[in-house]
This record gives sequence, C-alpha cells and structure tokens, in this order.
Amino acid sequence: MPSLKALRGRIASVKSTQKITSAMKMVAASKLRRAQTQADAARPYAQRMERMLASLAANVAGRSTAPKLIAGTGRDKIHLLIPVTGDRGLAGAFNSNVGRLTRNIARRLESEGKTVKIFAVGRKGRDYLRREFPDNIVGDVNFVGRKTIAFSDAVGIAARITAWLDAGEIDVCTVIYNRFQSIISQVPTEMQLIPLPVPTEAAGASLSYDFEPDEDAILAPLLPQNLAVQIYRAQLDNAVGFYGSQMTAMDNATRNAGDMIKRLTLNYNRARQANITRELIEIISGAEAV
Repeated sequence: MPSLKALRGRIASVKSTQKITSAMKMVAASKLRRAQTQADAARPYAQRMERMLASLAANVAGRSTAPKLIAGTGRDKIHLLIPVTGDRGLAGAFNSNVGRLTRNIARRLESEGKTVKIFAVGRKGRDYLRREFPDNIVGDVNFVGRKTIAFSDAVGIAARITAWLDAGEIDVCTVIYNRFQSIISQVPTEMQLIPLPVPTEAAGASLSYDFEPDEDAILAPLLPQNLAVQIYRAQLDNAVGFYGSQMTAMDNATRNAGDMIKRLTLNYNRARQANITRELIEIISGAEAV
C-alpha cells in the first residue's frame, strides 16, 4: 500500500485536475451558447439556398452549358474531401469520428480507382489524417486563437475550391463534418458540394426558372456564395458540436475525478488508521515488556 505522503500527494493532484476540468466545462458551456446562437442564425438561410439550388440543379441537369459549380466537370475521377474538425482536443471522440469517416471514404474511393485529395479544416483533422494519407493532403487551414468563425473564412476556402475546379484539378468535392443534433449527440455527416446532388423529389419535378437580367449574371455570384454558405454552415455546426462534446467530456472527467478522490480518501483513512493501530500495539507491547 502507498505511504500516507504519497496518497496525500495524489489526492491533491486529482483535486487540482478536478478544478481544471470543472473550469473547462464552464468555459465550454459559455462558448457553446455563443456558437449555437451563431449557427441557429445561419442555418435557415443555408437550408433555403441549398433547396433552391438543388431544384435549379435538377432543372439544368444534362445541359452542356451548366455551370461547373452545379454540374461539376462531367467526370468522377478526382475527389476532394474536406474534413472539418476542431483545433483542440479534450472533446471525447468528436474529432476522431470525422477522421475515421474521412479515412473510410478515402479508402473506398481509392479501392474504386479514384484519386483522393484532402483539404483539412481544423488542426486535429489534419494531424489525424496526415499519419495515413500524407501525400493526399493538398492544404489545410486552422483557426487557433480565434474566438469565432467568420463568413470570410469560408469564402477563402470556397475560393480555393473554385480555383481547383476551374483548373480541372478536382471533379467532386465533399465536406465531412459533425452535424449537431444535441449537446450529447453529434453525427458525422458527408455533404457533397460539387456537383450539387439532385434530390429525388426535385429530379421528378418540372421546374422552370426565368432569369432577369440573364442566367449567367445571376448565377455567377450566387453559386460561389452558396459554396461558401454551405462550408460556413458546416463550420458552425462543427463548432457547436465541438463545444457540446467538450462540455460533456469535461463533465465526465470532473465526475470521475470526484469518484477517484473518494476512493483515494478512503484508502488514505484506512492506511492512517492502520498506522495508528500499529503504533498503539507497539506502545502497549513496550509497556508490557517494561
């Protein structure tokens, strides 16, 4: 059994850890509220734009003049995967879930003879995938030290994707992120951005659009904006899920530290009682010997 000094030191160490995890839980809860407000404000616009452009994609499908951001390049050879993760850990399996899903998709595509490129958004996703796909990573971006994610960040990522698409360096683009459902539930999700997927109900509908002044003038700014909006939506959902997962993980860690303190305190009291009993026996034995 460890000495009393060692047990006291361990109890003090666990109490210090408990204070840290409790503080991190409160910080994560505060950031969660701010991130959830930001995501809730952006989600309706992103969803409406997604539905509108999905209907438009069904309308222009098969046309040779369809914009690349809607119809793609017509090929299915080079896939760009964009995993969106956090920049920090201590959030349970939050980051690794996106990493595993990205890894499984990349392996499946490579087994089908496709070329896979990875653009990592978030430091943890980059570190996770760099171990297995070092040659597939074509770039990464992180937001370490930033309090909030700005729409301009998504615009920059969208611009790089558009440049690769125009240069013929990618054919399909898919973003992979944790879709926020609740504080304790974040679902790893893949969302195809290029070409735009056509929903079943939209594919069977006969939709007609009138463009004023003309189709090119309207779609030229709208399509890059939609790409940035969907990336921004994934980033915000991911941020909310990260803080929710971190808050849950820190709450569990605080509870586990409390349980460990109770066990260590019990062991300390038993050891202390045993020492007292032994000393009493030695005193009584010495007195009897005299």
